[in-house]
Amino acid sequence: MKKLLVTLTLIFSFVSNSVLAAATLIPAPPQLSASSYILMDAYTGDILVEHNADEELPPASLTKLMTSYIIEYEMARGNLSFSDQINVSEKAWRMEGSRMFIREGTQVSLEDLMRGIIIQSGNDASVAAAEHIAGSESAFADLMNQHAQLLGMTNSNFVNSTGYPAEGHYSTAHDIAKLSRAKILQFPENYSMYSEKYFTYNNIRQPNRNKLLWRDKTVDGLKTGHTDAAGYCLAASAVRNGTRLITVVMGTKSDNARAVESQKLLDYGFRYYETRKLYSRGQVVNNARVWGGSQSNVKVGFAEDVLVTIPRQQGQSIPASLDMQQQIVAPIAIGDVLGTIVVGTKDNVLLERSVVALEAVDEGGFFKRMFDSIKLFFMNLF
Repeated sequence: MKKLLVTLTLIFSFVSNSVLAAATLIPAPPQLSASSYILMDAYTGDILVEHNADEELPPASLTKLMTSYIIEYEMARGNLSFSDQINVSEKAWRMEGSRMFIREGTQVSLEDLMRGIIIQSGNDASVAAAEHIAGSESAFADLMNQHAQLLGMTNSNFVNSTGYPAEGHYSTAHDIAKLSRAKILQFPENYSMYSEKYFTYNNIRQPNRNKLLWRDKTVDGLKTGHTDAAGYCLAASAVRNGTRLITVVMGTKSDNARAVESQKLLDYGFRYYETRKLYSRGQVVNNARVWGGSQSNVKVGFAEDVLVTIPRQQGQSIPASLDMQQQIVAPIAIGDVLGTIVVGTKDNVLLERSVVALEAVDEGGFFKRMFDSIKLFFMNLF
């Protein structure tokens, strides 16, 4: 590999004030009155604060984040539509706990069920959706666990669609944060539902139990949960000045406490951290030499935006090193990995990303390939 040293000041500019260029001082994060909690950058997945974040705990109605995720997943693949009419079974109708108050033998639109799950935390709505998608709630639970594996939720196991207390039903703050991040990034077209404060069905108006929707205008989701075993739980997300954070708190003592503790994490994260875009999708960072091709160079860049979580006002520049393949030989397809960029210092690597071909390069003619092969042969002798 051939290493090319670059600095990100060539790509974007930071404040140049010498005081701000010094290392940012960050205090210790707040200590919350909760069994487990986590603060994550939604765009990068970086964890900013965690406490017992991988401890397996009953998630209560945070479970419904997976139920609604699967609904959105199936919709994205054309298997479901919000206009679909869902039959309400006796089992769904008889569900206890928080309910949407759907009636046995009736039909409910999937859109109404979705709001009943998200806003009203309806156990009845969750079971009705689960039965419609998988045939039974137990089969749906199997589907939930398959999705959990795909999302890297390594410490979760779901037994039902509701979070109703059951043996072997557990998750973690870390896993719920991963799930919340997936919902936000994969299905942004439906995310506004999580910020709705009220939903009326069957002439019954119920409020969203997420108190932060009233207290902090930057909060726009996600879901509450509560059982005696789980305590009061909350997965929340907010966006300020281009930075989106996710918090998950589990095992607080009251409805108000879960909101207060979540707010502490959000305020800490937004005060001391921010998300920066270092490179844009398709941005050229190098014109690499190509051997045996129809052209002598190939544009190299990124398949996706490159984002990083950094302390606010951190310095004027961030060092980066670009490692390119020593010999790039045609043919080359768009998207072929041609190297790696490492952002940060040796002692503090912020991220590593592959750099790819932004254009295709066909093989050159016979004489071009022959001459380049001869050049490479002699170059490799020295």
